Amino acid sequence: MKYSAVFYWLIGIIIAATAIALSFHFDDNVRDFMMQHQNAAMRAFMRYVSLLGDWPLHAAAGLLLLAVAWRRGDQQWTRIFLAMLLAMMLAGVAGTVIKRTVPRARPSVQTETRWGGPRFSSKYHSFPSGHVGASTAFFGVLLITRRRVGLASLPIPILIGFSRMYLGAHYLSDVVCAAVLGILSALVVVRFVSRPTRSHQS
Repeated sequence: MKYSAVFYWLIGIIIAATAIALSFHFDDNVRDFMMQHQNAAMRAFMRYVSLLGDWPLHAAAGLLLLAVAWRRGDQQWTRIFLAMLLAMMLAGVAGTVIKRTVPRARPSVQTETRWGGPRFSSKYHSFPSGHVGASTAFFGVLLITRRRVGLASLPIPILIGFSRMYLGAHYLSDVVCAAVLGILSALVVVRFVSRPTRSHQS
């Protein structure tokens, strides 16, 4: 591995570690802020965002785009769309394992113990956010392989993460850690699936 690659990996690790540490520190502040700024219209909108931001719609869009690219014989985009679907699946499986291994009560659950609880109860599947992990992995592949398109798509996982916190489904740290998991999943999949397209940044 080249020294420049090692340098960028170290910078990435430092940024991720700092973001995770800060997110845990501000968990309660962000939760309280969200609870103090609730209104019916915004909650309705955020429920809509969360519904559309779940993995089934991402999977449907990815499969449709994959089919179109394959039908047109575009190998580069076929690999990209396949990588997007695989990255989302990888993040989903990893996130589910973490949820079951490290149960965490959602912010909306009234309990004195924040960590621990029933492993198979969705009320204790706060960490990490499945919505954010899947969406970040999905669009993370675009960010790596087609930077401009990926940057234009970033508001989607960001809005999804905000919606999950606003609805009391996740803490800030759940969202940040899920985003890191999603990016890692995207990097792993791109490394093995769509590597030939990484030099294209259009």
